[in-house]
Amino acid sequence: MEFRDLKSFIEVATHNSFTKAAAHSYLTQSSLSKAVKKLEDELQVQLFDRSTRQLHLTDAGQIVYQQGQKALAALSELSILLDDLRNVTGGEIKLGIPPLIGTLFFPKIAHHFHKQYPNVTLELVELGAKLIEQLVEDGEIDLGIVVLPANENKFQISSLIQDEFVLFLHEDHPLAERSAVSLDELKDENFIIFSQDFALHDYVIQACENKGFTPNIAYKSSQWDLIIELVSSKLGITILPKSIYHKQTNSNVKIVPIENPILLWRLGIITKKGAYQSFAVKELLKMLEENFI
Repeated sequence: MEFRDLKSFIEVATHNSFTKAAAHSYLTQSSLSKAVKKLEDELQVQLFDRSTRQLHLTDAGQIVYQQGQKALAALSELSILLDDLRNVTGGEIKLGIPPLIGTLFFPKIAHHFHKQYPNVTLELVELGAKLIEQLVEDGEIDLGIVVLPANENKFQISSLIQDEFVLFLHEDHPLAERSAVSLDELKDENFIIFSQDFALHDYVIQACENKGFTPNIAYKSSQWDLIIELVSSKLGITILPKSIYHKQTNSNVKIVPIENPILLWRLGIITKKGAYQSFAVKELLKMLEENFI
């Protein structure tokens, strides 16, 4: 049995289609079909039920698919282990961070780590926390910094940083001079929030619903600086961590503390439970725990 034939079969089985598998793997449908047929001949079983428009795995196909995935994972881990053995101070780490967190903390993280391990590349993946969690679970990135809570059954979690949410609004807003506001006082306001891929989207909506109202959402964005600009243009209010205030440059935007309840922004580091961690990843986790937690 050849490795490439098994890999081709798993690609087709994953997509339930020779066409989709070909597009994803950059192989031709013909080469994928030949690889699957060769594997069937060698194993003397039929791997796919081809009697319907969409491919379906046979019972034998299910077994080969499950065991094949384990074999590919083992081979992939072997490559990682050998890379570590050859060069324990080099390599690349894929770190997932939502844009807001990246703006506030990534430069400091990168500076600390580069001083100690200048030959290790930190590749920053900026996406919403929901997508970051999925990428960590799928093994596409090594670790992520996300808004807590996160799924403890899937991830190893370490608390990182805590901040307080505050109200951002235009200086001409009637609430701008208040020493604090209650969340339920905002029920008639136009909210500007992050889009659905971001944990803060759900967080803000849930906090408002806990106070008995559904926020009127005027705008959604994936960029915190655009959200601030919309506030600066008097198009609504937003709720963001207090630490972002010192990063924004709009002098007409003010912040007011939120009470009843006080809203906390809790960040954590997640890695996939049971996944292999390279030397470089372990050192990054150690640095984060020593300098940021």
